Amino acid sequence: MPATLSLSRLWGQLDSRLDRVAIGISGLCLAHCVATTVLLALISSAGGLLDPRIHEIGLMLAILFGIVALGRGIVSHGYILPAAVGAFGLGIMAGALTLPHGDFEIMWTLIGVSFVALGHDLNRRATY
Repeated sequence: MPATLSLSRLWGQLDSRLDRVAIGISGLCLAHCVATTVLLALISSAGGLLDPRIHEIGLMLAILFGIVALGRGIVSHGYILPAAVGAFGLGIMAGALTLPHGDFEIMWTLIGVSFVALGHDLNRRATY
């Protein structure tokens, strides 16, 4: 039995770390979006930051962290709400990629990132 308890504790710590990393990445995404907006306002040619591949790769990483951390959370603590909130945010982010680059795309991306970060925070809190 003690080996099972220590393995369970190890998974709980890993879940918490993955969620913290995912929250940090969500924060970086948020900072990227705000920085890009500010740079666009100051400099008319911020071409490298507007490359669609950056957003596509960022979304793929967000989906990967979401699957691993939020999915592991369901297995660990049994609550589906954190994963549902995170998946809702990822869906909003994916939808934002279909919009033309501009104010609406940035707004929806920020909303989606906020939901993803909230989902990871809920997942981290449920692990304790």
